[in-house]
Amino acid sequence: MTENGVSVRAADAPLDTHRITPLGRMLRRTKLDELPNILNIFSGDMSLVGPRPDAFDHACEYIAGVPHYCKRFTVRPGITGLAQVRGGYADNRRAVARKARYDTFYIKNSSLRMELYVISLTFVVVFSGFGQR
Repeated sequence: MTENGVSVRAADAPLDTHRITPLGRMLRRTKLDELPNILNIFSGDMSLVGPRPDAFDHACEYIAGVPHYCKRFTVRPGITGLAQVRGGYADNRRAVARKARYDTFYIKNSSLRMELYVISLTFVVVFSGFGQR
């Protein structure tokens, strides 16, 4: 649910699992629910590979307390990123700091080879289920 364009349910809030249909569960498990983000790539708002955007309220909190978190904003956000394929789901500040280090490494070492590496790992993650809650 959104309010004025901002999600009112935090990313780490409990999900209403009793309301998720079998199709929705399958789409989420296989990460196919991310496909509409391709429209954001075509509009130029996102890249295929880059730091994954966080919920606005989380980003505001992390800017103040997580080293190197601000560097994520120097590049276009992506549907998948090195932090997602190597770091899994971040549910605490330590995990967010680890993902910020992965994002910083990606930004400093951005290249076609790095992008292809992240894309190939994305397929592994999708089919293995790594990083799910």
